[in-house]
Amino acid sequence: MTRSITVLGATGSIGASTLDLIRRDRDAWRVIALTANGNVPELARLAREFAVELAVVADEGKLPALREALAGTAIETAGGCAALEEAAARGADITVAAIVGCAGLAPTMAAIERGGIVALANKEALVSAGDVMTAAVAHHGATLLPIDSEHNAIFQCLQGNDPRHVRWITLTASGGPFLDWSWERLCAATPAEAVRHPNWDMGAKISVDSATMFNKGLELIEAHYLFPVGLDHLRIIVHPQSIVHSMVEYRDGSTLAQLGPSDMRVPIASALAWPARMDTPCAPLDLAGIGELTFRKPDEDRFPATRLAREAARAGGAAPAVLNAANEVAVAAFLAGQISFTRIAAQVEDVLTGFAPPPPASLSDVLAVDGEARARARLLMETV
Repeated sequence: MTRSITVLGATGSIGASTLDLIRRDRDAWRVIALTANGNVPELARLAREFAVELAVVADEGKLPALREALAGTAIETAGGCAALEEAAARGADITVAAIVGCAGLAPTMAAIERGGIVALANKEALVSAGDVMTAAVAHHGATLLPIDSEHNAIFQCLQGNDPRHVRWITLTASGGPFLDWSWERLCAATPAEAVRHPNWDMGAKISVDSATMFNKGLELIEAHYLFPVGLDHLRIIVHPQSIVHSMVEYRDGSTLAQLGPSDMRVPIASALAWPARMDTPCAPLDLAGIGELTFRKPDEDRFPATRLAREAARAGGAAPAVLNAANEVAVAAFLAGQISFTRIAAQVEDVLTGFAPPPPASLSDVLAVDGEARARARLLMETV
């Protein structure tokens, strides 16, 4: 049976992996809409390849170029934030929400309000707007399927089990490229070194988040909203091989773990085919070839991001949104050479300490908190 799909963020790494899977079983899918931030040539190429109904570029200034690139086709084109939301609400059987950052909040909410299946790769949706979005999911009868490798692993390990029987949910972290670096080396780390992840091929921002461990901190907050077992039942362990993607330990002492290659097509396929399974081109695990799997406790002295995220999750309200916004500003500043690597976490902590707005009650409240936190983070950089 043919299923329809919309991919928000089609030219990014998650979007590319999703479309690769669809390409391998083309007759099973009808692509409704594709969106991109500003990569018009790639968006137009994909729109033609998959014969989409709608192609949207978030940067409205590039809409004329998109129209020109798709001239002579029946593909509808649009640009801007409202167009992203319209694409998300088009009515696909499954919507992949893979727009990075808070730019993905409103489109993700539009997909949720439609009441369908939302395959969620946008961390910021639940980190910044967890209470608002989970309430919308319940109200509109939507289904959230996580496609972050860690949350998808937890989702799989929980299937058929009662969450009340969970003792621990353990998120695994690779530790990033700086796992064994001294504090002195971390202070001198460069953007080029930070984006060189040992296991995963990711964008610059996510790679830096992995290096600081903020990625895992954000995932802890996301897991808190996705899996209602209580914050005290969530923990992080460093696993450099990135083979065990997460684990669930039950009250009887049984631990279920999901293992797989470091390839995002595995969790994406899990979400696309749910509740069934589908083929992927990923090579089977060769555990004998891998040889050993190692684990260690996180070092929150050198990498305080996970501590800050846990504190923000415990505080609740607007704190996770403030943490996320401050981190985005700090990472952008680091990538631009404006602050040091170790200053990222310090700057986030300074913003969290100095800004405690009331809990957001709506998406507009979340976006207001996000904007103010970003402004405070930028001002802080100017005064340090």
